[in-house]
Amino acid sequence: MRIGVALPTDYYEQLTPGVNPVDYLLDQAHKLAECGVPAIWLTQRFDYDALAVAALIGRELPGITVGTAVVPIHPRHPNALAMQAHTAQAACRGRFELGLGLSMPDIAAGYGNTYPRIRYLREYLTALRELLHTGAVDHTGETLVARSSALSMMPTVHSPAPLLLATSGPLTLRVAAELADGALPLLTGPNTLADFTIPALARHAEAAGRPVPRVISIVGGVVTADLAGARDRAARQMNRYGEMPAYRALLDRENLSEAVQLAVIGDEQTLADAVTRYAEAGADELIFTLTASGSAHDEARTWALLGELSKAGHA
Repeated sequence: MRIGVALPTDYYEQLTPGVNPVDYLLDQAHKLAECGVPAIWLTQRFDYDALAVAALIGRELPGITVGTAVVPIHPRHPNALAMQAHTAQAACRGRFELGLGLSMPDIAAGYGNTYPRIRYLREYLTALRELLHTGAVDHTGETLVARSSALSMMPTVHSPAPLLLATSGPLTLRVAAELADGALPLLTGPNTLADFTIPALARHAEAAGRPVPRVISIVGGVVTADLAGARDRAARQMNRYGEMPAYRALLDRENLSEAVQLAVIGDEQTLADAVTRYAEAGADELIFTLTASGSAHDEARTWALLGELSKAGHA
């Protein structure tokens, strides 16, 4: 099992006057690589562009897998996103992975997209997959028109970037099984992963005549002795998602009242045991987030542990 870390971890707290945001992210990426963490993932925000930063990181750090987890689909037409993905894949020399997601309804509406979410997602991935694999598309659907007047493929020896989809409930799991190369389960504990997520992916993939997508679980976690403080900081990030129906249903499957209860907070053994639980549940990979929920020293301990687990073959 490969272990990665999502950047940024403490972005806004560190951006004091005079700090270049891109330099800061590249510096974090170098530190993760030095710790032995084999995969670095970029979270899309409303300032920097995750694909552009991923391309820079991949260019500077040979041997490191770089991906997005995740980029909302609504701000970018598939034709534009395909060009960005081809560029990032070339910059990373074949080590780039494209993680996408629907994001929240209010964000989609802010970009003028009020189409039914799952229908739009299906059409979007159908068009994008064609562009990534063939460089051409001619799609006229109910929610999306995507055509190419010329091949968008960049002359390259690299294979298309794997297409990963953020998943939660049954509908997104089915789309991932039918149209994506991997699933990025959000707020999904190991019990739910084993009993619901992976069986659903396998069932839908078999019906579609496709291989079961890779499962890359996203997990919040930090090594720290300040359990209460770290949990409070993680709760500010996580608990708002628990109010959404799809995520609420996932928490109910785990018998949890709050999303922060999924966060892995404790000593090194606590995180190592969590990695084992997710592996036994069937996850192919893990992406750790919220590693800055403790102190700077705690984050360094967390990264060192994740690197050690990777080097030892534990993951």
